[in-house]
Amino acid sequence: MVLASDYLGLQPQKRRVFFSFHYQNDIWRVNQIRNSWRYQHENRRVAEGFYDGSIWERSKRTSDDSLKVLIREGIKNTSVTCVLAGSATFARRWVRYEIARSIVKGNGLLVVRIHNVKNQAGYLSQAGPNPLDFMGTYKVGDGRILLAEKNEGKWMRYTDYTQAVSLPRHWRQPTSTTVVPLSTYARDYCYVSHGGSANFPSWVRHAAGMTGT
Repeated sequence: MVLASDYLGLQPQKRRVFFSFHYQNDIWRVNQIRNSWRYQHENRRVAEGFYDGSIWERSKRTSDDSLKVLIREGIKNTSVTCVLAGSATFARRWVRYEIARSIVKGNGLLVVRIHNVKNQAGYLSQAGPNPLDFMGTYKVGDGRILLAEKNEGKWMRYTDYTQAVSLPRHWRQPTSTTVVPLSTYARDYCYVSHGGSANFPSWVRHAAGMTGT
């Protein structure tokens, strides 16, 4: 099949992916996954149009404000956010902030489970909750949509970003103070059992498509 873009000299849209994960627990697993995508499938990776937009290895800044700036800058030029979920990723403050900033940016979302990837000692870990089950949106009386997070089984207003957000029109819009979990808008995959090494590009395309892009 010959596409119109072939005649016009247009390039496929490149989807820059931001990876969010629990550094202390999962960096070994994450590096295995990133290196697999980077080296084993480099030609396909470029052709499929996704790039590693992670920021965790570029800075040692530790203050809240500097970390927030770093995360905002890292997400700025991305269009999809992939949460690499291990056993405790759901509870990490900065993972939640990365998810929040992804909503502000309008990124597509997906979750990839990595507990079945071995660590440096050869061990697997327990599957944790879906981090997107612990972040959500709700609508207040003046029509604004705000972010919420779940702590100890209760939804509460998200305090690291308190401004109103806009959601892609393809997403289910909250209509009341009842929180809509962000997992409503995203698929949840297992890297091992769902063939992440081969299938990740299609997962990214689906996540982007869910935002209408």
